[in-house]
Amino acid sequence: HFYNCRQRRHSSSTVTTVTMPAKEQKTKEAKLKAAMGSSRGRKKKWSKAKSHEKLNSMVLFDQKTYDKMLKDVPKMKLITPSIVSDRLKVNGSLARKAIAILLERGDVREIAHHNSQSIYTRATAGKA
Repeated sequence: HFYNCRQRRHSSSTVTTVTMPAKEQKTKEAKLKAAMGSSRGRKKKWSKAKSHEKLNSMVLFDQKTYDKMLKDVPKMKLITPSIVSDRLKVNGSLARKAIAILLERGDVREIAHHNSQSIYTRATAGKA
């Protein structure tokens, strides 16, 4: 592009002004097409919700799971209802009952109790 330059003379100095060439006007159709093509012209899409697989947790112990609980859980270093529920594929209330059974038998001991979560560990020979 060539810019049009005009010079104006003032009393002491010369000032040069630069003017841009006239911009070409778009038609209404061209403006509409440009608006639809831009990223802002598109309709907002809803983000896809991440759906996770629902766990099929057991609500009652079968003999196999009960035996596994009696054998494996007392050997764990950290025992919480969440961990028991996850490992044995049982629901949370059943996991709490299982820990209560082990606590009664003396296989585990309580470390901390909070209203929403309890922490247990295996019962050692020194502290039973």
